[in-house]
Amino acid sequence: MLFWLTELSDGGDVFNLFRYITFRAGGAFFTALIFGFIFGRPLINLLRIKQGRGQPIRDDGPEGHLAKAGTPTMGGLLILSALVVATLLWARLDNPYVIMVLFVTLGFGAIGFADDYAKVSKHNTDGVSGKIRFGLGLIIAAIAGVWAAWYHPDALSNQLAMPFFKNTLLNLGIFFVPFTMIVIVGSANAVNLTDGLDGLAIMPVMIAAGALGVIAYAVGRVDFTEYLDVHYVPGTGEIFVFTSALIGGGLGFLWYNAPPAAVFMGDTGSLALGGALGAIAVATKHEIVLAIVGGLFVVEALSVIIQVLYFKRTGKRVFLMAPIHHHYEKKGWAEPQIVIRFWIISLVLALIGLATLKVR
Repeated sequence: MLFWLTELSDGGDVFNLFRYITFRAGGAFFTALIFGFIFGRPLINLLRIKQGRGQPIRDDGPEGHLAKAGTPTMGGLLILSALVVATLLWARLDNPYVIMVLFVTLGFGAIGFADDYAKVSKHNTDGVSGKIRFGLGLIIAAIAGVWAAWYHPDALSNQLAMPFFKNTLLNLGIFFVPFTMIVIVGSANAVNLTDGLDGLAIMPVMIAAGALGVIAYAVGRVDFTEYLDVHYVPGTGEIFVFTSALIGGGLGFLWYNAPPAAVFMGDTGSLALGGALGAIAVATKHEIVLAIVGGLFVVEALSVIIQVLYFKRTGKRVFLMAPIHHHYEKKGWAEPQIVIRFWIISLVLALIGLATLKVR
């Protein structure tokens, strides 16, 4: 919205600053961060009053989690509110990729909100049917896939780009949209599975968003793409404003979510943020790189898949409990120890993902 102030610029005044993505990204970051600090406590108090007993705690989970009973959930509303306000203020609203990512984020956020609301209103952990959640997610992701294919350059539309090999493109054709659905829905659910300890999910999300934001900025500049040997996707640089707002909102939320958490993100936040990461990867043609920068989420999801399949086949468990962060809880690791070590892993993976931008 503030980009339109450039219409008042003569090229040498303060209004000219709003032309620069980096300036507006900084503005989005601080706007979202301040928003989180200002409205965080009032929102938590409101959620505590409305929810009463807070998020239901599973009886079959780690014993230490029973002490978390009464903690309000739906804290993702704080992240999403800060993110949306900052993005609407600082991003170009005529950019199709920003609108697509916002659509996916809010769509999955709505699914998560409905699930959280069902849990707290019924005071159990059932929530919305998994089939309904999955089906709605597929619809949102399919729309995003068609959207992306429509606005991608003709040479890249319906193509899968390969890291390290700029001249190698895999033409998915009619399978591009189903592939997009897998990426976005898979990302949303992987982040959702990771959100099981105080502060565990939000920092890796911010780290992955930071890496994807840098990638979006790079692939949106033709001079950068020539040097970094990646595909040029005009317009994606504006996503950097969105990811900066996400990081600012995420830090504002982490202030209250750090152990011991005063509020949980809930499915409202985890599904929305996971969906956002998937949508950014699709927009920037870096779907495979998402599996690297978001490698922690991949491992968390795989641990659940492996546990379920192996148990059905043998009646035995590979992990003491899945997702894998619960396995380490069962082994006696302290919650902050698990969280910080997983943060470190996320940072390393993000740096590896960024390294794909310049490998010849």
